[in-house]
Amino acid sequence: MTKKQQRFSDRVRAVVKKIAKGKTMTYKQVATKAGNPKAARAVGMIMSHNFDSKIPCHRVVRGDGKKRLQSRRLGT
Repeated sequence: MTKKQQRFSDRVRAVVKKIAKGKTMTYKQVATKAGNPKAARAVGMIMSHNFDSKIPCHRVVRGDGKKRLQSRRLGT
């Protein structure tokens, strides 16, 4: 992982960490706030590898408002 990618992933985690209880953001909104509006898929990849319980990845939803099934949390 390059330094630029690492900085983006750190920014993504910081944005997601600030999402208030009861609120959600789309992958594109998170990407935009993290500095790259075209990186919504990268946000999804970053969130799929999140194992920090302090980062509420379940508050990041698809553009149509649906939640993505997070199989690692279900143990499958």
